[in-house]
Amino acid sequence: MSNLVVTIRANPPDRLDKALAMAVPEEAALSRSRLARLIAEGAISGPCGVVRDGKARVAEGEEYRIALPVAAPVETRPEAIALSVAFEDDDLIVIDKPAGMVVHPAPGSPSGTLVNALLAHCGDSLSGIGGERRPGIVHRIDKDTSGLLVVAKSDRAHHGLAAQFEAHSAQRRYLALAHGAIDPADPRLRGVPGVSFEEGGVLRIETRLARHATDRQRQAVWFDRGRHAVTRARLLDRFGRPPAAMLVECRLETGRTHQIRVHMAHAGLGLIGDPVYGGARRGSARALGTAAATAAAAFPRQALHAAHLGFDHPVSGRPMAFDSPLPADMQALLAVLGGAAGDGTGP
Repeated sequence: MSNLVVTIRANPPDRLDKALAMAVPEEAALSRSRLARLIAEGAISGPCGVVRDGKARVAEGEEYRIALPVAAPVETRPEAIALSVAFEDDDLIVIDKPAGMVVHPAPGSPSGTLVNALLAHCGDSLSGIGGERRPGIVHRIDKDTSGLLVVAKSDRAHHGLAAQFEAHSAQRRYLALAHGAIDPADPRLRGVPGVSFEEGGVLRIETRLARHATDRQRQAVWFDRGRHAVTRARLLDRFGRPPAAMLVECRLETGRTHQIRVHMAHAGLGLIGDPVYGGARRGSARALGTAAATAAAAFPRQALHAAHLGFDHPVSGRPMAFDSPLPADMQALLAVLGGAAGDGTGP
């Protein structure tokens, strides 16, 4: 247990939790929600003793003592699982996650997750997130999506990274192999609700996303409910004659669950190998050739890779950017598609 003494600043907000959030030093990395929990736990005392009401009035110059508990260990157990680390310092770690690894433990995946691996890898360098000695997950990628994600090791990093992802200022670019091809002249695409084209033939998909009406494990496109979501997709290469598959770069303006997979399927351009949203569309052997069509049909996961991640370091402010090459399975599929009938058509 350690104590932090905070002095209320001039012209403070009219309630304790807001005033403390403004007055605590930045290095303490205490969010307003964390302070509210500490108030409720009786861990904050002021001129008249322990304060349990976050709405209590405060005055300039008052001193409050915050009793900070030592970060508690979490129930999730560390597991010695090899990780591909792109960067690590005292505040954060950037991981290149393989396909097949779940990010966070859940009832169906209690072990073998990225969090289990990070608890073992980081050990005592985790200074505590929200009062627990655990890695701070600020964004996730699906189990069967590969690629880059950043994880906080300290409270101050967690707050700073979370703010960037909430403000959509972090840069995320994905590479995907999908059915069909982006074509601004395609009248079918222009007729899909929420779909438009921007300069350079970039496909823009803007909808709302929420749970599917009947399948609670899926997300679905809505226009009258759910959370705002915007995806941009740029054609990099197309394969077959007529084009029946493509390599595409997807950029997230927002980061909703399954966003790229749902949006691409909504546009009729489902990802190759996607067992949930890919739909019945398949590249025909006539368009792609037998080998490419067979390889695409047999691909065992959604062909989606988080290839680029950029953000400002939450402590130093230094711009950071990371790139990850396509994993071997997507490279192999891309090579087969590149030999498809009519390859090299380009964007």
